[in-house]
Amino acid sequence: MKAVRIHAFGEPEVLTYEEAPTPKPGPGEVLLRVHGAGVNPVDWKTRKGAGVAGQLGALPAILGWELAGEVVAIGPGETAFVAGDRVYALSRFPAPAAAYAEFAVVPAAELARAPAAIDLVRAGAVPLAALTAWQALFEVAGLESGRTVLVHAAAGGVGHFAVQLAAWKGARVVATASAGNRAFVEALGADEVIDYGATPFETVARDVDVVIDAIGGEVRNRSWSTLRPGGLLVALNGALAADAVPAGRRGVRRLVQPNGPQLTTLASLIDQGHVRPVVEQVFPLTEAAAAHRLSEQGHVRGKIVLDAIGG
Repeated sequence: MKAVRIHAFGEPEVLTYEEAPTPKPGPGEVLLRVHGAGVNPVDWKTRKGAGVAGQLGALPAILGWELAGEVVAIGPGETAFVAGDRVYALSRFPAPAAAYAEFAVVPAAELARAPAAIDLVRAGAVPLAALTAWQALFEVAGLESGRTVLVHAAAGGVGHFAVQLAAWKGARVVATASAGNRAFVEALGADEVIDYGATPFETVARDVDVVIDAIGGEVRNRSWSTLRPGGLLVALNGALAADAVPAGRRGVRRLVQPNGPQLTTLASLIDQGHVRPVVEQVFPLTEAAAAHRLSEQGHVRGKIVLDAIGG
């Protein structure tokens, strides 16, 4: 098969489109003909030798953890899926999953039937970011109707899902975004959008129940003051030291986990129109380096995805 591999850590040029062995499904696994593979910050951080590079083992390695495609073969003992099923997954994260390829093997327990409302290329851009938002909001924070949530980087991959999911739940959504993304984030369901380039968000957001922070650093430090007493900050990026959490506030570091049943729920929300995945750009698999360069700029609206069918 054709795949995008790295033989060494480094800049986007280390991403090499080349022949690689086609994997075979083992017990409890499914072989997919990949249609779409999402590109996320963890991908290029890992390519540079950071991120979850320690999980890759010996190089060469195929990057990518979220994907969608068509089932082409079933491993021994697997009965939940059949050849021809349209499926998507966050696979094996943070262990290697090898999504940047024409074919990939995925544990069946991590699979779900893909949303019918979108094509399989774009479905490949959903699992990692959508599961991150879902787990932060509902597993960690237990968000309920009537609560207030502050979503940072609301136009980005995780952020645009978090805004929509919180709005669907009936929460009041305060979001930070650039001036150019205000209308976009409002259309996603945000009740209030703060232009972070013009207004310090902590002077506007008050008595927040939950902060979803995918940025870290100074933004995280300034976010504590927006929380009501007992409020929770969910950190999605970087470490969260216990001594960094102010008295009377709570903080949790969350790393996304594969979850097939949650993806089934998300597929239903997409098909019902409650959640709209946004893909800023689709690149052919041959142009993975260009996709990484765009992602590294840090201003992507929604997601980037690699098309493993068209190129």
